[in-house]
Amino acid sequence: MAERKPVLITPEQLAQQRHFAALVSVMENRPRSYHVVTYGCQMNAHDSEKLSGMLADMGMDEAPTREDADFVIFNTCCVRDNAERRALGNVTWLKEVRKKNPNLIIAVCGCMIQQPGMAERILKQYKFIDLAFGTSNLWKLPELLHRTLNSDRAVVVVEDEDTIAEDLPLRRLRTDAAYITIMYGCDNFCSYCIVPYVRGRERSRDPEAILAEARALYESGVKEIMLLGQNVNSYGKGLENGMNFPELLRQLDAIGIPRIRFMTSHPKDLSDELIAVLGEAKHILPQFHLPVQHGNDEVLRRMNRRYTREQYLDKVRKLRAAVPGIGLTTDIIVGFPGETEEQFEETLSIVEEVGYDSAFTFIYSPRTGTVAAGMEDQIPEDVATDRIKRLIAVQEAGQRKAMARFLGTEEEVLVEGLSRRSDKAVSGHGRHGVSITFPGTEADIGQIVRVRVTEMKNNTLMAERI
Repeated sequence: MAERKPVLITPEQLAQQRHFAALVSVMENRPRSYHVVTYGCQMNAHDSEKLSGMLADMGMDEAPTREDADFVIFNTCCVRDNAERRALGNVTWLKEVRKKNPNLIIAVCGCMIQQPGMAERILKQYKFIDLAFGTSNLWKLPELLHRTLNSDRAVVVVEDEDTIAEDLPLRRLRTDAAYITIMYGCDNFCSYCIVPYVRGRERSRDPEAILAEARALYESGVKEIMLLGQNVNSYGKGLENGMNFPELLRQLDAIGIPRIRFMTSHPKDLSDELIAVLGEAKHILPQFHLPVQHGNDEVLRRMNRRYTREQYLDKVRKLRAAVPGIGLTTDIIVGFPGETEEQFEETLSIVEEVGYDSAFTFIYSPRTGTVAAGMEDQIPEDVATDRIKRLIAVQEAGQRKAMARFLGTEEEVLVEGLSRRSDKAVSGHGRHGVSITFPGTEADIGQIVRVRVTEMKNNTLMAERI
């Protein structure tokens, strides 16, 4: 596929959007409150923070629920079929809410809308939707809402551009932790994946913009940042200054933010230089999300993953040598077209061999427009269901063994909230990415607390304060 250059949104274009935001803020028929519903990954969650920031700039208050809002945006995902069905089911439900609030404005945006022809199909089937826009047009929300408020028909804008927009208004979900997007899009074109078609080609943010954002967060007291990208390992492609991901991490580590995390990493791009940085850094947490997807070389080839089982395992060995005790997590797909029982069993064996702290497991979901959707030998649902049950059983057994290494050890936990089971306990994630619960109060939220692990319970560790 031909190379596409990123479209850098200019300060003048952003100033125009601020002008539209000012116009909306004084319109008599404008919505007074908003609610953003987010599906999918951390990239979508961060996009929703930008949507919220722009809506706040237009004079709206955030409503606690969809029923209380005058403007509801569904920020959608299309990586899995069930994510699409959940989003559309909830959009349909809002049709009933509108009977009580006839002024309700309903918008749908994100990856699902970016798929070719999807916006038109959705608006034809769901005629009560007022606004639909794709991932490339998120920065234009003030203009699009202004058009919607001045129109008696739905507004649809889905442009196929690989945009980078800096300095958008932002309303972060937390004050103690923050997302920083370092790159957008993907050039890998795994045969099952829709992401390159809806998020565009890889483009990296300017490193100075990233570092300035990180410094501002550090000065505001943020204790943890998560760097985001479809494939963070390939950060730097196309940048004139030649900075790569390991060097970006070195400079971020020097800022002094206590905890740095990142995802997602592609195994083929996990370099020895990056592994060395992980072993040397003071603030990068000892955890790594390394999607394996499958344990058989032939299936990996047909997935277009561009590494072998042994190459993957070699990188795991290097990671564990550089960062002893590192927490490894992964993604795994079962039921890929043509997967035999013997090939599936190689996935079971690689899960047993690696011993992941946790794994996101999925039944293969055909995505229209991808290579795999047209492959022969699609796996019957009952076979795929049986395989994922067996995979989960193997992963849970391995997870118990992996979690046992924490018993009696000390961990530092960034407290995220009260425990769901007790208002006398709090929970958060330790340095290795594992959820930990221990006695505490609301005063601990946002603080880093040192604890000693005493017990394992399912996916959570129990601890006592030190």
